[in-house]
Amino acid sequence: MKKDTVIATAGRDPLNNHGVVNPPVYHASTITFPSLEIFQKRDKTVHTGVSYGRSGTPTQFAFEAAITAVHEGHKTVAYPSGLAAITGAATTFLQNGDHLLMADTVYGPSRGRLAGIALARAGVETTFYDPAIGAGIADLIRPNTKVIFMESPGSLSFEMMDVPAVTAIARDKGVLTMIDNTWSSPYLCQPINLGVDVVIEACTKYVVGHSDVMMGSVTVNTEEHFQALKNMANAYGYHAAPDDCYLALRGLRTISVRLQRHQENAMKVATWLHARPEIERVLYPALPDDPGHELWKRDHAGASGLFGIVMAGGDWNAGAAMIDGLEHFGLGASWGGYESLILPAHIENIRTATDWPYTTPCIRLHIGLEDPDDLIADLEAGLARYKAAS
Repeated sequence: MKKDTVIATAGRDPLNNHGVVNPPVYHASTITFPSLEIFQKRDKTVHTGVSYGRSGTPTQFAFEAAITAVHEGHKTVAYPSGLAAITGAATTFLQNGDHLLMADTVYGPSRGRLAGIALARAGVETTFYDPAIGAGIADLIRPNTKVIFMESPGSLSFEMMDVPAVTAIARDKGVLTMIDNTWSSPYLCQPINLGVDVVIEACTKYVVGHSDVMMGSVTVNTEEHFQALKNMANAYGYHAAPDDCYLALRGLRTISVRLQRHQENAMKVATWLHARPEIERVLYPALPDDPGHELWKRDHAGASGLFGIVMAGGDWNAGAAMIDGLEHFGLGASWGGYESLILPAHIENIRTATDWPYTTPCIRLHIGLEDPDDLIADLEAGLARYKAAS
């Protein structure tokens, strides 16, 4: 089936749900069994069927099946947030004494909370690497390197990685690869087809699409990886709530049309900003002159609505003047919903493997589903305030 057909049909089972088109919401904790024999024989190790609410309900299984189908993976585990998915995946495949390679451009909590706190306390050493390293990742792999963590593009600097080059080296060295695929969503990129072993989505963003649900997912390509992931999820007590799974699945059904509009709007706004004298650079791999454009075009079916801008001159006093007066951009840390957002991006404070070359303010924009002409007019007034305050 084509991708749009998969999105519209995966995870549905009307024949077993009284003809209901959408999988119903099953609220459950206790599950009863018809006999002691069946109860004692219930399978708690291979994770099939319903055995206890924390282990999943038919609503969760439907959502997981749909994400798996879009990613062309083996199986998926749902988590209560994107960070829970990131942490759940990492702690499944890393333990005391292991070494992790993590891209220097990753989502802030992946760096600070996962690598800096949770994994450090567990005795896992992290080395950050230049996202442009490609096959040069081989030089950083140690005997105890167990995982290479990627994000392409990075959700602040939008640098692209040569994912197939990294995965080829990793397979040769016996190292597991993970990627945070949230910028692209399952619709625009299927990293398993690029050689990645473990694909993480903050479904809170484009999968849900309406800024009202926290949800994460991890999709793997083997049964062995699924069993390890599900066992660790149960050990931590991770549980994706059935109402949230229902809403995430409903959001997934419209992801193709939403992302098409996000990209159209973002390209119009980004192209307009690209020509403005107040802007030194637009950080968006969909633009033809972006350094990562060819990698993006090779590996992705399109672009999302998230990108950055580097200001030409000025400081954060001017940045505040620009941001605080905007009418159509909310100041918020998330993205992927229908609304436009803006956020300061202090990339210079979180780089260790590479130096961020800019000293002027960097700002991240999420372009929503509003009319792009209204967004441009809003930004034009903001740039006038920025210039006046510089």
